Amino acid sequence: MTATASQRVATRILGLDPGLRVTGFGIVDQLGSRLRYVASGCIRTPDGELPGRLRCLLDGVAEVVDTYSPTVAAVEIVFVNVNPKSTLLLGQARGAVICGAVSRDLPVAEYTALQIKQAVVGYGKAHKGQVQQMVQRLLELPRPAGPDASDALACAICHAHAGAAASRLGLSGTRRRGGRLLQLPDTARSAVRDRMP
Repeated sequence: MTATASQRVATRILGLDPGLRVTGFGIVDQLGSRLRYVASGCIRTPDGELPGRLRCLLDGVAEVVDTYSPTVAAVEIVFVNVNPKSTLLLGQARGAVICGAVSRDLPVAEYTALQIKQAVVGYGKAHKGQVQQMVQRLLELPRPAGPDASDALACAICHAHAGAAASRLGLSGTRRRGGRLLQLPDTARSAVRDRMP
C-alpha cells in the first residue's frame, strides 16, 4: 500500500540569503517532487556597532527556526571580491546566520549563487529579476517576493532539487558534522563513519 501525499512527511527547508544589513529568509515544504510556500521575509539589522548587528542576525535566524520548525537550512555561499572590507563584513554576517541555525541543532547545507541560479532558472548567470520570476512561478505565488526573500526561497528550492537528485542517484552518504551536511563518496564513507559520532 502506497502512502498518499497527505500521509507522507514533508521536509521543511529554510533558505537563507546572508547580508549584514538585510538577510532574506524563505521557507518551503517539500513533499516528494512538490514544493509548497510557507513563509518568507527579511531580518534587518539596525545601524550601530558590528557586534550588536551580528547578534541581531543570530537571534533573528534562531527566532525564524523557533517559529517555523524547519528540518534543514540552506545558506548561500557569498563572494565579494571588489572591496576587502565588505567581503570581511559579509563573511561575518554569514557566520552569524549559520550560527543562528546551528544553535537550534539545524543541519546546514551550502550552495553557491551559480548552483542556486542553475537549479531555479536553469542558467547560472541569470539576473535577480529572472530568479524572482521563477521563484514566483515554481511556488505559485500571487506576486514576486522581495529580492532578498526571493534569493532565500531560491536557495531553499535549490536544496530541494539537490536532495531529490541525490535520492535518485542513491547518494546515501550524507552525514552531519557540527551542523553541516557532508556529501561523501562511497570510498570515504566507512573511514569517516569510524571517526564521526
